[in-house]
Amino acid sequence: MSQPTETELDLELQLLPAWARQGADTNRFANYRGDEEVRGGARKGRGDRPFGDRPPRRDGPGGGPRRDGPGGPRREGGPRRDGPRPGPGGDRRDRPFRGGRDRDDRRDEPRREAPAPLPDIDVNLMPEEKGVEGLARQIKLTGRAYPIFDIAHLILKKPDRFTVTFTPAKAAEGRAAQALFLCSLDDTLWLSEADVMAHLLQRHFNTFYSTEKIAGEAPKGTYTFVAQCGMSGIILGPPNYHDYQTKLHKLHAERFSRMPFDMFKSRVKIVRDEAVVKQWVEETSFKTEFTALNVPEPLKFTKREEVEAHFKTTHLPNLAKPVETHTLLGASVGNCAPPLRALFRRAVEDQVRFPLKLVNVLCTQFSRHGLQFFKVNKTITHVSVARPTFLDMDATPVSPSLRKLIEFINATPKCTRRKILEALAPAPANIAIAAPADGQPATPPPAPEPTAEQSAINSDLHWLIHQGHVIEFANGLIETAKKPMPKPAPVPRPEGAAKPERAPRVERRYVPVFSSVPLLVG
Repeated sequence: MSQPTETELDLELQLLPAWARQGADTNRFANYRGDEEVRGGARKGRGDRPFGDRPPRRDGPGGGPRRDGPGGPRREGGPRRDGPRPGPGGDRRDRPFRGGRDRDDRRDEPRREAPAPLPDIDVNLMPEEKGVEGLARQIKLTGRAYPIFDIAHLILKKPDRFTVTFTPAKAAEGRAAQALFLCSLDDTLWLSEADVMAHLLQRHFNTFYSTEKIAGEAPKGTYTFVAQCGMSGIILGPPNYHDYQTKLHKLHAERFSRMPFDMFKSRVKIVRDEAVVKQWVEETSFKTEFTALNVPEPLKFTKREEVEAHFKTTHLPNLAKPVETHTLLGASVGNCAPPLRALFRRAVEDQVRFPLKLVNVLCTQFSRHGLQFFKVNKTITHVSVARPTFLDMDATPVSPSLRKLIEFINATPKCTRRKILEALAPAPANIAIAAPADGQPATPPPAPEPTAEQSAINSDLHWLIHQGHVIEFANGLIETAKKPMPKPAPVPRPEGAAKPERAPRVERRYVPVFSSVPLLVG
């Protein structure tokens, strides 16, 4: 190859920045002096400058004027730097953008559409009746006092512990603002008959139709590449095939309808793998035949559109029913329409943050089972078998065993049932347990049978708890009911004095404090 002359134009050299077009013998740092005096002191390099010691602003106190323009003087009498600032990467304008995609590339992408607003439907959460009945039975059996807000949080942890009621709001004309349809086959809710139909054909297609593949003719022509969905992996065929557009729109409508079509189309990729092309040819060589089931006369269809039309006229009117309100178990909402699932999640999150509505319903349900409510320190509401009732042993005759038990509880800080039994009815010495044989796993020792004294203490404690004289909390702490504070005697008002004005009542909001002790929920 001949050497280029001086008059020839080197395009590669013209695309380089100005500092890179200089000759190899040019010293780009000839005018740089590191020992230059700046503002009466020695100039410090970056290595000599202490951390955090930044130079003063050019327009601040003691500084010179700001730069007049590109290549202008930094300060009066200072050196002037001509051209772009040299550096390892050259001029910043000549560097490629590495922080992300180019701005022009982002303009070509389709914009994401804003999510559709949620339907105007009221969602009401209620504890499941059988679960509340089991909780009430456990509270009565143990006699413990549980914080009502802790019980509400335990119910919200699992969707099968509460029910959900969907009720569309009423419009101005008195009709429902949003239609609601019930699929009677699996007890799911949808917003239109079309949604019910799509759900049944996707989940329960084999219940109504049987599918059979029949060998047919292979597509004519030679194909070297096919289009494939990048998200689902479904092979759509060559873009110039007559059935390509139909498959593309059908896949978008069935599985990716919430995504804009242009964005879905951009995820389709061209595959030139011979195995993938061969797989598409084999799938196209077979024809699918559908046979209707559960009908008096068997019918056969060759196209999916014919199946959908038959299902819409024969089965859909009996399976999709409009309803004004419907109640589901929380665990069944996952199979309903996506907007209803979003409303359900939002309602659960609101109740987890502050379950006041659920607590009000729980109080009503527990009251039907005969449980009582009281507040500890005037803040935390508890549910128990009885309200705290002070036992005045000076005015009420009690047995010596009860007096001894109450005095021990009052004298013991953080008293528990175990401390009571260890102090008032200690268990006998443990009997030696034989060592396990070689190669045999060690078996835990059997629980010792309670003695007569322990049984008597448990019986007295059970009576005191159910009468409200002793409170056993969910964390195991036991204390006696406190003596109520005496009411202050009314101050006599002098004759002729005006009646004092009553101060305005200040409403106090209840702030729950939750216990860390879990409640066993079946």
